[in-house]
Amino acid sequence: MDATLKKQLEITACKVRMGIIEGVHSAKSGHPGGSLSIADTLTYLYFAKMNVYPDKPEEPQRDRLVLSKGHTAPALYSTLAQRGFFPEEELKSLRHIGAMLQGHPCIHIPGVDMSSGSLGQGISAACGMALSAKVSSDTYKVYTILGDGEIEEGQVWEAAMFAAHYKLDNLVAIVDNNGLQIDGKIEDVMSPYPIVDKFKAFGWHVIEMDAHDFDSIEAAFNEAESVSGQPVAIIQKSVKGKGVSFMENNVSWHGSAPNDEQYEQAMGELKAALAALEA
Repeated sequence: MDATLKKQLEITACKVRMGIIEGVHSAKSGHPGGSLSIADTLTYLYFAKMNVYPDKPEEPQRDRLVLSKGHTAPALYSTLAQRGFFPEEELKSLRHIGAMLQGHPCIHIPGVDMSSGSLGQGISAACGMALSAKVSSDTYKVYTILGDGEIEEGQVWEAAMFAAHYKLDNLVAIVDNNGLQIDGKIEDVMSPYPIVDKFKAFGWHVIEMDAHDFDSIEAAFNEAESVSGQPVAIIQKSVKGKGVSFMENNVSWHGSAPNDEQYEQAMGELKAALAALEA
């Protein structure tokens, strides 16, 4: 990856993480752990890969993203704010009564392509979008992000079978494999492993990537672009809570908001990381 682009993406991803912390702290609720683990992927998609138009959020030929693990909406909202779909100030109203940004993605929000939150269903909506594009000869791509705990849902595998049957090579599903879900380690709750082999068995082209290395992210999405006749599954190895030391690999931050002291510590760490990147 071009060094200048890589540095800019790293800077943007850090700002996205700051927005995540800002939102969940202001809301006094939310899901920071899994939001932080997908911040780099969302940054790459919205700033280097997807054709999106902040001034025309409903452009028919825009690429689509369905956040199937909708509880990590703070990551999507923060990314959309950085991309210019709405002011960053909106993040401070997360989950407030009457505010635009509620706890799960809603389709009325500029830049949000599908309401989501009931786990297992987002990938089905993404399949429908991808099939629609095929039928209509549209050129847009569809991306969907799932949690590794989410893929314990049976509907995910029905959608996986559907996507392969209809050869939806305009669909890319990213599985955020951070290893933790609300009740603990995914392998202890209801192990979905081996994830790679399962998607391959369902007829998908499977790619593995490091979710926190932009070179690895770019290589994965470039490979996805070259695939024909199959949907693509990218299994990204990530760290839950990435970027905030006391949240990393800590399951208690799946659905907890930081108090004022924790907020200051988290923002202090992220501000220091941002200053180092911008130096």
